[in-house]
Amino acid sequence: MSFRRLALVAFCVALAACSKVNQENYSKIKTGMTKAEVESLLGKPTECSGALGVSSCTWGDEKAFISIQYAGDKVLLFSAQGLK
Repeated sequence: MSFRRLALVAFCVALAACSKVNQENYSKIKTGMTKAEVESLLGKPTECSGALGVSSCTWGDEKAFISIQYAGDKVLLFSAQGLK
């Protein structure tokens, strides 16, 4: 295996291990946090949708995710599945 390929594999493993979608970060989420505070903790969401001042954003994938519902700019409800 070439050095470049080995470095790429090591980088991918490290990136997966450093996922911000984890139990530790989930436990830091609190009702009333702003979107900016959540994004500084979790990064940009995987997807968002909403209307009329209420929105829902998700971080992660179908195996492990954090879902947050906002009223305006503030966390209203949050849930997670498959976190480690």
